[in-house]
Amino acid sequence: MAENKQQPATAEQPEATAAAAANPKTLTQLKVEKSCSRGLAAFLAQAKLSLAFTSYQTGRLYLVGVEPKGRISFHERIFERAMGVVGDAQRIYMGGLYQLWRFENMLRPNQRMKKIYDKVFVPRNAQTIGDLDIHELGIRKNGKVVFVNTKYSCLAEPSVTHSFKPIWKPEFISKLAPEDRCHLNGLAMVKQEPKYVTAVCKSDSVDGWRDRRQDGGVVIDIETNEIVCEGLSMPHSPRWANGKLWVLNAGSGEIGHVDFATKQFVPLAFCPGFLRGMSIHGNIAAVGLSKPRNKRFEGLALDDNLKARDADAWCGIQFINLANGDVQHWIRLEGDITELFDVAFLPGVSNPMLVGLRGNEIRDLITFEETLDAAKN
Repeated sequence: MAENKQQPATAEQPEATAAAAANPKTLTQLKVEKSCSRGLAAFLAQAKLSLAFTSYQTGRLYLVGVEPKGRISFHERIFERAMGVVGDAQRIYMGGLYQLWRFENMLRPNQRMKKIYDKVFVPRNAQTIGDLDIHELGIRKNGKVVFVNTKYSCLAEPSVTHSFKPIWKPEFISKLAPEDRCHLNGLAMVKQEPKYVTAVCKSDSVDGWRDRRQDGGVVIDIETNEIVCEGLSMPHSPRWANGKLWVLNAGSGEIGHVDFATKQFVPLAFCPGFLRGMSIHGNIAAVGLSKPRNKRFEGLALDDNLKARDADAWCGIQFINLANGDVQHWIRLEGDITELFDVAFLPGVSNPMLVGLRGNEIRDLITFEETLDAAKN
């Protein structure tokens, strides 16, 4: 498939942050080359979709949209350890190193920023929760955010007075402790409520998951506490769509679904990378790919699967047709970026941008809600 390696002229450069001071190469110095499949812009424009994805390795939240003239637009901002991301046309939530961020769209219908952006997301709240190794997020029907608290092996909600409020933990976890025992990581929402989670294993000891990476992975129904799938290798990002529970078997590089009768994983397609982060719109799944880290992920089936296909691992996103497993479109990232974390479609958004923390925009972009008198006029 032909690719477009030209970065759009409207791509925004990330702002500086003190968080990078201790790094050999600061976050603002990182160089990333972006390329994408030729048909991606047409697909996003026709479906009126944009995309948000994160890279905790480079501290980036990326927004991908389509300009009015039909070119792909990449917009990025720096947030320390950018992890789970979820959102819609008006609001985005993202987990960071020690804060849970909320971004709100400030534009009214039919307004545009710089004539090309139809949504402008502004950081309106950053709730300090501490370093919980927060992973994936979900928004409940009551509007509350629920997140995977990986360090404490539980699902949690933000608390007004404390770091978090635990709402569920696996039955095999004997106590809440900052020990990342089973590496609870993924969350599937069903009817806007948390329903399924993934964990690398069922360990109840500190950091026990590292010894169970090959085949200890499980998917758990949090309503019944039943393990509905087992024998997985570092599973991530369960998603309920089209009557099936889709899962990324990251340790083998496969996307597939759960067979509830046999409690087995049914592969659909292989993707060349460590899979983490998935969003489904219709019959298309946007899947995040990372290059495996040395030592930490070695010895997994992914290594053999790459060699069998004479393939190198990607860092990027592949758009998979869930009917046949074909790769319909893709985004590839090269340079100083090797790992992504999460991916989220933003339906009803054509070309979004995000206000950063260090530029003049965060200070000067001031808006107010309409008064009753103004609304009548």
